[in-house]
This record gives sequence, structure tokens and C-alpha cells, in this order.
Amino acid sequence: MLSIKNSKIVNKSGKQVLLKGFNLGGWLMMEGYILHSPNIAEQIFKENFKKTLGIAALKDFENRFRSSFITESDFKNIASLGFNCVRLPFNHRLIENKPYSYSKKGLAYFKKAVSWAKRNKIWVILDLHATAGSQNSDWHSDSKGGAFLWRSKANIKRTIELWRYLANIFKDEGSIAGYDIVNEPITDNCTLNNFYKEITGEIRKIDKNHILFLEPGNWSQDLKNLKRPKHDNIAFSIHAYQPIDFAFNLVPGMQYSSGRVSDGWRMTDYKRCLKDYSGISKDLGAPILVGEFGVNSRENFFGVMDYLKGLVSIFNELDFHRTYWTYKAIKNSVLPDGLYHYYQNPPWVNRSGPFYGWDNYASLWKQYKHKMVNSWQTSSFGLDKKVLKALKTK
Repeated sequence: MLSIKNSKIVNKSGKQVLLKGFNLGGWLMMEGYILHSPNIAEQIFKENFKKTLGIAALKDFENRFRSSFITESDFKNIASLGFNCVRLPFNHRLIENKPYSYSKKGLAYFKKAVSWAKRNKIWVILDLHATAGSQNSDWHSDSKGGAFLWRSKANIKRTIELWRYLANIFKDEGSIAGYDIVNEPITDNCTLNNFYKEITGEIRKIDKNHILFLEPGNWSQDLKNLKRPKHDNIAFSIHAYQPIDFAFNLVPGMQYSSGRVSDGWRMTDYKRCLKDYSGISKDLGAPILVGEFGVNSRENFFGVMDYLKGLVSIFNELDFHRTYWTYKAIKNSVLPDGLYHYYQNPPWVNRSGPFYGWDNYASLWKQYKHKMVNSWQTSSFGLDKKVLKALKTK
């Protein structure tokens, strides 16, 4: 069981542990672009699939996808590459059948992940990536357009009860590093701080040991306005994608050179910002996890890998824990695309369009089911050695 002492994460022997690893994005919370698909909410994709093929086919698809996209071999691989942690983004719908009713089948994926982590001597961070009502208005919170978590006391209560349920199951599990309470919340600071005060208090009634990772507002960047609840083993989790137009390749051709991006952004300025975060961390006794950072990999064209190395060097200097976004994705031209890339272009990818990715899944499922499943396995992906080298920057 990990804990926090003097702003450091330590193991049961009191030795400092630096968490370094990957997000298993797209597995238990499906995001369109990871499968080279339009960025619509997971629930919309599944509604469309079900309308075309029916509920039985949807269940078959879900089971086959979750049983192939990530397996124990991936945990073993992550450990073999020298990393010690996975952040596990999940959708509340995976666990909740309906309000206050929980799925044993959904929970089984968590238990598998924990058992795989234990056997391979790495830790798991459970990350609630999509809450009841959605905590922000984007597709990656499974939102249909609004952050309705904050507008509904019922949704907040459901979120608290979901964490109470998970805490009761995993409270004695040492292979879990902790709970990332809510990913990228978008609401006012007062609402967010009151929410964290309430939910951490409820979790601590059940689980007094696991680290609770709290993300600030403004896409997990507004750390100066986040208050620390008065409980032990509290950590902060920030996300680092600045400058997003360069990191995500949203504006093609931007160049990183000599510590500067062509739009004027400078690594030295960002380093000062992260040092401010480090000061907050030390003042409040709450270590910092960079829960997400990543790039759209362009080899080292435009200085992308030099930029990534620069970020990792700062994290090392400041003792920031980190989990890269993401472990694997079908190769795309925008958005962070992982350590492993799928480069092929079968009909269910179809980069030339006009329909691509999961737009095609329902129409192709019966004909290509087995080939699609095989394509989702990491053995069909290629390792990006330049990303790996950058992440191992000393």
C-alpha cells in the first residue's frame, strides 16, 4: 500500500516511489479518435450500433473489444519496459447498471486489471473519466454536450456512492496506488472544492489508506485555486498538454526549437509554472501526478520528441509522477496517439473516408468481426521507439 509522507509517495518500507507509466486510454472508456473515429460520446456510438444490429450484437462487440484491446500481456510489457504504473480511465456506465445498482461484469474488468498489476509488480490508478451527467462537456466524459454532473444533486450523490462502492471493494488492495476522483472537471472553484471535501470525507469513512488524486478545474490546470481536504494521503493531478496546438498537431507545421514553439510559447515559462505547482505541493504536503501528457507523434519532425524530452526532464527535476496519454491508438494526424500505433488501413479504419473508424463498425461487424478483434490486439501495433526513448529521459 502506497502512502504519502513529507510530500512524497512512499511504499510500506518508507522508500520513495516515483510513479511512471501509461494511461490505458480507450479500453474501459472508449474514445473515438483512439480507434480513428469521430469524437462523439461513447454512448452515442453504442446507441447507433444497437439501432443497426441490436443489443445482442452490441454486447458481443463490447465483450470482444474489452477482451482484446488490453490484456495481461500489456501489463507485463509495461513492466518490462521499465514502468511501474497504469492509470485506468473508466466510464461510470461500465460499473453502473442504473443509479445505485452496480455491474459485477464491469467490476470484473477492474479485478482483472488489479490481478494483472499485482502479478507484474506495478500499480493501478483508477480514474473516473466519465461521471453520471458528465463532469465536462466533451466527448471524453461521454457527454452529449453539457457538464450536467454539477447541475444535479442526484448525479453528485451517484458519483459519491460509486466511489464508496469501489472503495469498499478495494480498500485493502495494495496494488492500487489510489483513486483519481474525477477527470478534467469543468465547474467553478467553489463547487469543485465543496465536491472534493464531501467525496473525500465519504471515501475516508470506508478507505483510510489509498491515495486520493484530485484534479483542479480548467482542464486540470488551475491548481492555485484547489483546496486540500483535511485527510491523509491526498495528492494533486494535473494535465500537461501545453501548447495544445503544437502537442496535438492541431496547427500543422508548428516548430519546437531551442526551447520555443513557433507561436511564441517557451518551455522556460512553462517550467516556472510547474515550479509554482511544485511549491504548492510542498506547502500542502500533496505530491503531484501529471495524470496526462502526450503528443501526436511525428517522429522528430518539427522538434516533437525534443519537446517531449524537455517536459520529462522537468518532471524528473520536480519529482512529478506521470502517466503518458496514451498507451496505444490507431495512428492519426491529430491528438495524442500513444506509445504503440496501428498503421494499417483495413475497411474498419478507412482513413480516406467518407466514413471511417466506428462509423463503419456496425456495417462491417458481421463480415469482419474476427479480423477486427485481431487488429485491436497490441501485437498488431508498432512500438514508437522515439516516444519510448523520450519518456526514459534522465
